[in-house]
Amino acid sequence: MPMPVDRRAAGVGASSLQLRGRDILQSLFAAFQALRLYPIENETVQHTLTELHNVVTRVLEQEGSLDFRIAGDFFFLNEVRLRIDLSNYATFGTLAAALKRHGIGAVHIEQGVANAEWAPFLSLLLSRVGSGDPFTAFNARLARTPVNYITARPRSVALSDEEQREEAKRAYLQTVRVAKEVLTDVRLGKAVNVRKVKRAVQGIVDQVLTNRSSIVGMTTLREFDEYTFTHSVNVCIFSVVIGQKLGLEKEQLYELGLGALLHDMGKMRIDSRVLTKPGALTDEEWQEMKRHPREGLLALFAMRGFAEIPYRQMLVAYEHHMKVDRSGYPTPRRSGTPTLFPRIVAVADGFDAGTSMRSYQYRPFAPDQVLKDMLENPARGLDSLVVKAFINVTGVYPVGTLVVLDTFEMGVVAASNPDPARLHQPIVRIISDSMGNALPEPVTVNLSEVDPVTGLPKRTIIKTADPQKYGINVGNYFL
Repeated sequence: MPMPVDRRAAGVGASSLQLRGRDILQSLFAAFQALRLYPIENETVQHTLTELHNVVTRVLEQEGSLDFRIAGDFFFLNEVRLRIDLSNYATFGTLAAALKRHGIGAVHIEQGVANAEWAPFLSLLLSRVGSGDPFTAFNARLARTPVNYITARPRSVALSDEEQREEAKRAYLQTVRVAKEVLTDVRLGKAVNVRKVKRAVQGIVDQVLTNRSSIVGMTTLREFDEYTFTHSVNVCIFSVVIGQKLGLEKEQLYELGLGALLHDMGKMRIDSRVLTKPGALTDEEWQEMKRHPREGLLALFAMRGFAEIPYRQMLVAYEHHMKVDRSGYPTPRRSGTPTLFPRIVAVADGFDAGTSMRSYQYRPFAPDQVLKDMLENPARGLDSLVVKAFINVTGVYPVGTLVVLDTFEMGVVAASNPDPARLHQPIVRIISDSMGNALPEPVTVNLSEVDPVTGLPKRTIIKTADPQKYGINVGNYFL
């Protein structure tokens, strides 16, 4: 018999994509099992297909499109991981096995899908796998059916460098749009779509775990007019990078990223003239600015849409300017040091702020200089272990640093060296020759490469340079 569908969770009023995704999978499983047992004209089969179509259609009205993806033993719906427990393990496992058998890693569903498309698609999943590439065979057979709005993608496809950059760019720009929408809604006193925020953060965490160099490269796409929003996203990315290095689990990285993205929410309750003032703040203006951690905590506490009160994110908003010795702001009422998440976000915040152009900082500092100051200057009040963890990931020369080599070529750091012993020898995209002429296409080199004749590195960094001095936008080399 077909499994029942919780229409309350699947309907338009459902607030959780997690629940709706599980309902879709249950409906898929019910139709899948019915087709396995009965002919297509059977009443049970037709009922389950109609139920499946109705559930998917309602969710499509909210989401626009649906992406089911398998990663290991997990299902993701639009980057939201669907929880597996004893009650649905068999359901998920059966569908996952069928998809994997045909070499399918993801299923994409567009608005406009017809009820008549489900039977041929599921029937193909039930079919036997012949010799050769199973996905190629499945796709060829799918192309001969009336299925137009359901497409399959293969498993474990290695993306090219360009495709990885495109994936990272998509996730980055989407998160910037979400950050802009959320912070603007807070400033206007409107309700915030928490679901969108969670999905955007999950996308960032996935990128850091699978495509770190590309997503970190996106942090160089700094726009002065969009600083408030890109800064929030950059701090989110850097925080997740640090958290991964410190050994946090994926669920913890998600919690950390969410707090990092919303860490400056309180600034939306501060006078915009204070936030954008080009010169030094007066004592009165500085006191106004120092209110933003408290305002961020209150804004998060009042925000609706969380399954439970977001205590960790509230602490990030409240404590990220306190400093490890508690000499920052706001002044704490209890002894002790800030919790781990705020200490991580403080490092990410300090790095991005120091390397960005802002209303009162028209010439950002070189990334390596910012890291050096963060590590050696006690006045910053940062956790030195967290800073060292960040350096171990980014290298001595972080992604986006403009460098001059001993060959007099100029390059942009594209990635840190994967060998921890060679953090001073990053992966560099050479953008100009020894005469200063721009190359038509950047050439990527690993600075740890050795000349077989001399036994010495072929290229060595002799100094970092100011991109503005040379009219270079380093972000262009990560698009």
